Amino acid sequence: MSNRIAIAILLASFAIPGLAQQGWPPTPGHTTINLWPGAAPDPVPTNGPEADLTKPTDNLIAGKPLVHLGNVSTPTLTLYAPQGQNTGAAVVVFPGGGYNILAIDLEGTEVCDWLNAKGIACILVKYRVPNTGPYMTKSPAALEDAQRAVGIVRAHAAEWHIAPARIGVLGFSAGAHLAAALSTHYDKRLYPTIDAADQLSCRPDFAVIVYPGYLADTDHSFLDKLDIHPTAQTPPTFIVQAEDDPVHIENSTTYFLALKAAKVPAELHIYSEGGHGYGLRPQANWPVTTWPARVEDWLRTIHILQPR
Repeated sequence: MSNRIAIAILLASFAIPGLAQQGWPPTPGHTTINLWPGAAPDPVPTNGPEADLTKPTDNLIAGKPLVHLGNVSTPTLTLYAPQGQNTGAAVVVFPGGGYNILAIDLEGTEVCDWLNAKGIACILVKYRVPNTGPYMTKSPAALEDAQRAVGIVRAHAAEWHIAPARIGVLGFSAGAHLAAALSTHYDKRLYPTIDAADQLSCRPDFAVIVYPGYLADTDHSFLDKLDIHPTAQTPPTFIVQAEDDPVHIENSTTYFLALKAAKVPAELHIYSEGGHGYGLRPQANWPVTTWPARVEDWLRTIHILQPR
């Protein structure tokens, strides 16, 4: 009888809403929080349950595959806390994927490993996809998730040993656009207030923008329809991209010039080669993949990290 009960409990666990749809469970030992206590605002239909949609024909990055997490309807954040030295700084990470999927390892967990090694807390956001951005042209859902995530991090700052005035964001591709959108849309939540986390500022204290998309159109002009207009209150920003990126470097240069016009401290790195979607995986022939070291230098420049 005890074996039957155990089997019944095991089978029942697969029917629990959320568990069966968990296409990417974080490794054990990390705190994970649903961004929304109930249904998320402005729901967007998915094409099925949350799952890794990687195909055998998908490109390898530095000789390794990557996870293409799709159909995310229950957004979460996961805390990756540094195990050794803790600087008190924290970075909220938005993986890329064209607002269609999330490159959750290449542009997520691998980023957290790097940040943790530098004594920086990493908060990985599994935001909703597909068709949840860019804001102002498709859906507000991803930006709502981003606003909510930073508010939750500030609400837990003391518990998570994070300095509430040193919380930045880092995004890749569509996630880089999301970081820029949050950097210019933090003064008012796009959704009704839920709890105390929404009473706290969701303005990042700094932003790292890696091979961004959706910041310039095919004519290389700034997209007013995306409503991304830096002001003097936009956080200091680091931008990096390769000149041969098929998404085109005008996404970076246009945003950089807009930041400079608003007198926002900004640093821009354009490398000749590297394409798009390399994450942090080093490749010998591409100096662009050394960008994490440049970010570390910059974080010291803006006094987020202590000088060497």
